[in-house]
Amino acid sequence: MTNQSPGELYIVATPIGNLEDITQRALNTLKNTDFIAAEDTRHSAKLLQYFNITTPMIAYHEHSDIKRLQKICQLLAEGRSVALISDAGTPLISDPGFQLVKTVREQGINVVPIPGVCAMVAALSVAGLPSDRFVFEGFMPAKKNARCQYLQGLLREERTLIFYESSHRILASISDMRDILGSDRGAVIARELTKTFETVLEGDLQSLVDKLTADSNQQRGEFVVMVGGYKKADEFASITDSVSHMMTILLEELPIKKAAAMCAKLTGLNKRDLYQWALEQKDK
Repeated sequence: MTNQSPGELYIVATPIGNLEDITQRALNTLKNTDFIAAEDTRHSAKLLQYFNITTPMIAYHEHSDIKRLQKICQLLAEGRSVALISDAGTPLISDPGFQLVKTVREQGINVVPIPGVCAMVAALSVAGLPSDRFVFEGFMPAKKNARCQYLQGLLREERTLIFYESSHRILASISDMRDILGSDRGAVIARELTKTFETVLEGDLQSLVDKLTADSNQQRGEFVVMVGGYKKADEFASITDSVSHMMTILLEELPIKKAAAMCAKLTGLNKRDLYQWALEQKDK
């Protein structure tokens, strides 16, 4: 018996909305592989039917057990080729596939990228925010307290921040960003990219909260949220000697939070900046 050469695992990007965005290479790969591992076979069946692709599908999603992973690895070991697709976009970018790719590579089987659409990259390309350095955070925690704590850890991140968000949490998430990162922090919300109701909203976080609140339609769909990075050079620029003197007096009588709130009322400055300034002074 001769040794069977292993097949290849193809990581295939599919459209996030507009079907014309699929590449010819992706179509050829999906047509010519032995199997397609899909996040949701019912959802992907519509894509395959549209392009007359009859390759058999097997389900592989975030809840798949080790037996399904082993089944795909067995097919590859037998010389079969498998294309991994998610419901939309590039697999593994906030989608299933990491454990499969890791396992397949550990077994010495070739993994081939078939690049194409990625919502994160598409959104960043039209945002008008710095794109030379950015950090992709995926989906934030669903619960408010966990989300606020998570955002607190990103307060001084200088790179552009990129998140995915769902329709039932978009307003709450942008509101928490405003409260933690600052109401004047610049941001962009890209909604339903490449689809009929594609919208790109820009402004500071407070204005984006206002826009979402005023128009409930802007809370529907799938979202990429991008937030400008922390500007260290501008830190505390508005806190003059007279303001710092006022804060020093207030801090002698009040907790930091109350002192910052009172000083903000008296001066019109940002309460968060005053609070952060007070923390900095305390640590000196």
